[in-house]
Amino acid sequence: MHIRPVKTEADYTRTLAEIEQLWGAKTDTKEGDLLDVLLVLIEKYEEQHYPISPPDPVEAIKFRMEQEGLKQIDLAKYFGTKSRVSEVLAHKRELTVAQIRKLHKELNIPLESLVGV
Repeated sequence: MHIRPVKTEADYTRTLAEIEQLWGAKTDTKEGDLLDVLLVLIEKYEEQHYPISPPDPVEAIKFRMEQEGLKQIDLAKYFGTKSRVSEVLAHKRELTVAQIRKLHKELNIPLESLVGV
């Protein structure tokens, strides 16, 4: 097998097919090593051509609310008031640093999601 860089969509498709054939190869074998190398090539190509944007902070909060079964009123202790919760969730007001810290600490929402890097 000749390993080549993944530069085009055709290279990407070909390499994915090769990965599929090698999937499940044992570690520290010729096939396992080849699989590892191909996965690195695909990861690099995907980072360049299919970047994943961080979630919108409000969507991250709504997602956690859904996971935990929380309602807007439950978030008032992190935002100060019920109306402040409504303003933030409606994109009418930005999160403050204090709110971000509380949401991260108390609800375990990743900082990257709350900051919207």
